[in-house]
Amino acid sequence: MAGKELNATSAALLGLLHEGPMTGGQLMAEATRRLGPYWTMTRSQVYRELPALAEAGLVRVGKPGPRASVPYTISANGKRAFTRWLNEPARIGQLRDPVALRTAFLDYLSKDTADEMFADAVEQHQEALAEARAAAKDYADEDPNAAIAMEFAIGYHRSALSWLKKR
Repeated sequence: MAGKELNATSAALLGLLHEGPMTGGQLMAEATRRLGPYWTMTRSQVYRELPALAEAGLVRVGKPGPRASVPYTISANGKRAFTRWLNEPARIGQLRDPVALRTAFLDYLSKDTADEMFADAVEQHQEALAEARAAAKDYADEDPNAAIAMEFAIGYHRSALSWLKKR
């Protein structure tokens, strides 16, 4: 990774490590809590990126604790790399929605199956919207920038629900 641009997962991990040392499990939990409504990471991504960040000198590896959990701390080089990443031009992400993809092939799906898929999607987006609204409210005082970012998830789920109601 030395000399390479950070990928979004690595950058997100470095951003989270600004809060203090965390193990891979703690990073995963914090990413899910703080970023999950609009940016997902898998456990395998986290555990793949941490050694690469350590090898590049962007994080320091601590001594193993209980159950061999290893804490990671952002290094000065990691802070600089994160700052460079933050200041790079941001491009919009690529949307990958399985319901929209299946909608493109509705001719091959029974009406009942399609209706069930759309009903399930409405329910999932309603739940996710409620969770994002609650998270934005929780962050309002604690971390206003996290609350602003959470507005993206709120807008996404509102938009998806609007689209689904037209089906």
